[in-house]
Amino acid sequence: MPSAEAEPGQPAVAAAAALAQASAQKAFELFTNRTFRLSAGLEALDQVEQDRIFNELVVAHLVLIMLVLEAPDLRVPPGIRDQLAGLQKLVPKAYVDNLKALGVESEHLLVWEKLIFLRYEEYAKDRHDVRSAAMHLEAKEKQLDLDDLSRIQLLVPVQAVAIGCHHHVCRGETKGRDELFTLTLKALARFYTDVRSRLEGGKITFWMRLRRLMRRVLKAGKQGNI
Repeated sequence: MPSAEAEPGQPAVAAAAALAQASAQKAFELFTNRTFRLSAGLEALDQVEQDRIFNELVVAHLVLIMLVLEAPDLRVPPGIRDQLAGLQKLVPKAYVDNLKALGVESEHLLVWEKLIFLRYEEYAKDRHDVRSAAMHLEAKEKQLDLDDLSRIQLLVPVQAVAIGCHHHVCRGETKGRDELFTLTLKALARFYTDVRSRLEGGKITFWMRLRRLMRRVLKAGKQGNI
């Protein structure tokens, strides 16, 4: 008797592995960035705390991919959405499987699984607050139209993840750490842009739209409005 849920095909498994690897790579690039390290004060922290921060960066990139794959405004053919939903489920497993291949012990793998899904639930929930705050900020300037709502929706995933990641990296002590938030947001925005544009067929228009919106996001973040 066939199982209720078909096993994922090799292309999907390979795609998930590539996305998981890209998450780790981009997190490492941010973690080793000199300005980021200075802003985070990494050199004054012990190895355990540095590892914790790196782990939060990796998880942030993984969760951002998961949010992109389920984004309601993602411009893909309707028939592709089911495939993306399946791919989303494979991404966390792909990263944990990679850790397993590197020799990480089972008990630590369980911790990683829990952390990824804990942050996913947290950041997915935070999207509602981010959307509300963005709408409130925009509404101060003019009455919102459909284009405004579309632009807000576009930025919600990366804003939610950046804010949450920044909070965890700083252990909640975010006051006066605007530069660190800006660096984190910019890095995640570049990753977000790359992933979305590839899923949408490499459309240049997406990058142009996102670039125009980032200045407003950064300004709002510094003012404590998001």
